[in-house]
Amino acid sequence: MAFTRRQFLTRTGLLTAGAALGPGFLPGSVMRRALADYMGDKYLVLLQADGGNDGLNTVIPNGNGSYGALRSRYEIVRTPGSGGLQIDEDDLTATAIGNDPLSGTPLALHPALTGFEALYSDGNLAVVQGCGYPNQDLSHATSRGYWQTGDPLKTVGGNNGWMGRFLIAMSYDANDISSVNVRASVAEEFIQPTTNVLAFTRLSNFTFPYDNYDSNDDAHKRAAYVALYGAAAVDAEPTRKFLGNTGTATLKASEHYPAVDAIYKSDRPSWNSGYTSLGTGMANNLREVAKVIYATENGFEAEVNARFFQVRRGGYDTHSNQGALTGRQRNLHLEVGNAVNYFFNDLAAMPAVGGGTVADKTLIVWWSEFSRRVTQNATGTDHGSQGPMFLIGPGVNSGVYGNHPNINTVNSSGNTIYSQNPSDPYRSTDFRDVFGTVLKHWLGLTDPSDVFPADPGDPNKFWTLPNFDLGFLP
Repeated sequence: MAFTRRQFLTRTGLLTAGAALGPGFLPGSVMRRALADYMGDKYLVLLQADGGNDGLNTVIPNGNGSYGALRSRYEIVRTPGSGGLQIDEDDLTATAIGNDPLSGTPLALHPALTGFEALYSDGNLAVVQGCGYPNQDLSHATSRGYWQTGDPLKTVGGNNGWMGRFLIAMSYDANDISSVNVRASVAEEFIQPTTNVLAFTRLSNFTFPYDNYDSNDDAHKRAAYVALYGAAAVDAEPTRKFLGNTGTATLKASEHYPAVDAIYKSDRPSWNSGYTSLGTGMANNLREVAKVIYATENGFEAEVNARFFQVRRGGYDTHSNQGALTGRQRNLHLEVGNAVNYFFNDLAAMPAVGGGTVADKTLIVWWSEFSRRVTQNATGTDHGSQGPMFLIGPGVNSGVYGNHPNINTVNSSGNTIYSQNPSDPYRSTDFRDVFGTVLKHWLGLTDPSDVFPADPGDPNKFWTLPNFDLGFLP
């Protein structure tokens, strides 16, 4: 990325004019495309597997490598038969992927993740193993918060999310809506005090909250709203100014984003019906993302310019009835794998402005707040530590990265141990290195250490040497 947005506006003399004329100043597709070129013409979609996905039954040892005998240990800690979680090697043939980079252990994805395996086989998926952080906390809320802030040791402090700090670094302001979260509230990783993040569940239901008393009053209510927030936007007091710009941008979003729904359904009817046929919450949510990306790419609506997205799928807290070839995890993996695969193919069938496809410009990142306990309980797993992440898109260097967690050695809680010791063959992947690599190599942030500062402390136990060049992105 050659320039930040702020630098682009400053160098083209538009910073003052843009601030004065408000968010409608750059409606033209030509100017918006020029801005995208300077910003990096990319999309980022974050997928959260909420509840703590069982990584050991997601990226599964499918044999014993040169050391560690991970398959043999897997067959001890995960029992076969009724209620057991052990997945037989014969059931992993269709979802086999690469080997563990160091031990050579053959690996396979859960049999329900055929959608991910197809992406891997086509060179569009990178698997990053052993992702975690120091001093693992087994609380959902705490661990989720660490991942979302990107700040497990409170080195940064405050409540801003890691994507929020990125938006601040890129100088987005209250006139901008660069991000969309398909949910009822703003995702914690996007929280920050300077710019707008739009949260909705369905575009077809997204509208300005006029009441139903008398629609003849709508124009008067809108005029009053515009006057109120317009006056605040030119106020010298920073908070009132921010609220004024935010309110104005939100009103415009409520009047432009709903149109995207009809445009997508009209232009892409077969793809639209395909999401309906999948019949899952993840498919429906990803369709909302596809609608916004389609509109942003083609400049259909002046105020629709979002490039960063978040979608959540809950239910991964599998203390019971987790299952192996059937059960809760299988159903979740089948839903997510099929929906993501379909979403990717939808984007791959969208021509991009300037050539290629929209999929070429899109990176999908899948994460969960922790994995599950190595040894199963009766029919499920308790809270764990390190687990895999997935990165999807034509821009990734497809393959397996990072080391499989050492399931032979566990701590007093029965979980794998986070380590940064360079001589440890099971050295962990800190999740901040994954996100930092995305910021640097996908979104063009030259120095992600401003977003993810290194930890203090023992370099064998803490993340003191960031590596934002993990290799899964060029």
